[in-house]
Parts: sequence; C-alpha cells; structure tokens
Amino acid sequence: MKRLNITIPEEIDKEIKNIPNKSSFISAAIKEKIDRINKEKLDKLLIEGYKATCQEDKEINEEWENITLEGWK
Repeated sequence: MKRLNITIPEEIDKEIKNIPNKSSFISAAIKEKIDRINKEKLDKLLIEGYKATCQEDKEINEEWENITLEGWK
C-alpha cells in the first residue's frame, strides 16, 4: 500500500463524510475510472482497426460468395 496526501473539493468531502472506509472507497473509484479509460482506448483502437480492414473484408467476402454460389447459378 502507498499512503497519499490528496486534496479534494469540499463538496466531495461532504458526500463521502459518512463512508466508513474512505481509502477503500476512493481506491475503488479510481480503479473504476482507470478501467473505463482503458476500455475507451481499446474500443477506439478496435473501431480504427475495423475501419482499416473494412474494404479488404468486403473483397474477401465477395470472392468467397462467388466461389460458394458458383454451382447454384
């Protein structure tokens, strides 16, 4: 564990006043925020990757579609 001395706005202090284990609560809130940021980064990378390969995927699909339907036309 690492001990930190942090400053928070008074409004937030009032909100967490009755929380019994503030350290645990704040740690969980920070972890949740970090997880959300990392998920957003991953989502952005996946979207960029899908967009980058979209045309290639269409071409491959058309090629296989033609081969698959060859005997049915």
